[in-house]
Amino acid sequence: MRVSNLRRLNSINISKNASDYIVMFFLIRDLKMAISKYAFGKILDVGCGNKPYKSLFNNSDENYIGCDVIQSSDNKVDILCKATCIDAMDESFETVFSTQVMEHVDNTDLMMKECNRVLKPKGIFILSVPFCWELHEEPYDFFRFTKYGLQELCDRHQLEIIEILPNGGKWAAILQMNINMIYSTFKKKNLFVKGLKFLFINLHFTAVINRLAIFLDKKYFDPVLTLNYVLVARKK
Repeated sequence: MRVSNLRRLNSINISKNASDYIVMFFLIRDLKMAISKYAFGKILDVGCGNKPYKSLFNNSDENYIGCDVIQSSDNKVDILCKATCIDAMDESFETVFSTQVMEHVDNTDLMMKECNRVLKPKGIFILSVPFCWELHEEPYDFFRFTKYGLQELCDRHQLEIIEILPNGGKWAAILQMNINMIYSTFKKKNLFVKGLKFLFINLHFTAVINRLAIFLDKKYFDPVLTLNYVLVARKK
C-alpha cells in the first residue's frame, strides 16, 4: 500500500549544485515550452503531487485541478483517485497534464484511456515520462518509455501526436546518471565516501559537472540516449 504524505517536489527552482539539476533543467525547459505553446482552458494535473508546475500555467485554483492516488506532503491534491480511474466527468478538461507519473502506473493503456475520456474534443494532452533513470519509489516503478512506445500508445487511444521532445541527449543522460551513482553511495560512512561527499556537496563539484553536462549537451546534442520525453498530443 502506498504511503500518504510522501515528500514531493514542490518547486521548480533547483540549485545548480543539486544532484538532480541536469534532469530538471531539461525537463522544466521542455515543459515550459509545451505549456506556453499548447495548454489552454481548464487543467487536470494527473499525479499532481504538490503541484510544482502549476505556476507555469497561469491558471486560477478553480481551473487547475490536481488528482493523485495519495495526498501530497503539502496537502495539494484536490481529488484522490487512481490515474486508471479518474474521478471526473467525461470531456470536462481542455488540457490534461501528467509528469513523471506513468512509470508508476501498472496499466498504461487504462491511464491513457482515462486521460482521453476526460479531455474535451481537440483537447491537449501533455505528458512526461522517463527513458533513462534508476529504480525509484519501489516497488511502484513499472516502466520506461521510448518515443516509439509513446507513438504506439497514442495511436491506440486516438491521440494525434504534435511533438515528442527528448529532454537532453546522451551527454546529459550519462553525466546525470554518474552523479546519481555517486550520490547513492553517500549513505555509507567510510572515509572515501565522506571525501566524495565533501567534494561534491561542500566544494560544489556537482555544480561543475552540471554546467559541463549542459554545455556538452548543447554543443554535441545526440538524442540516442535521453533522460525523459515530453509528449504533446491532441484528442482527435
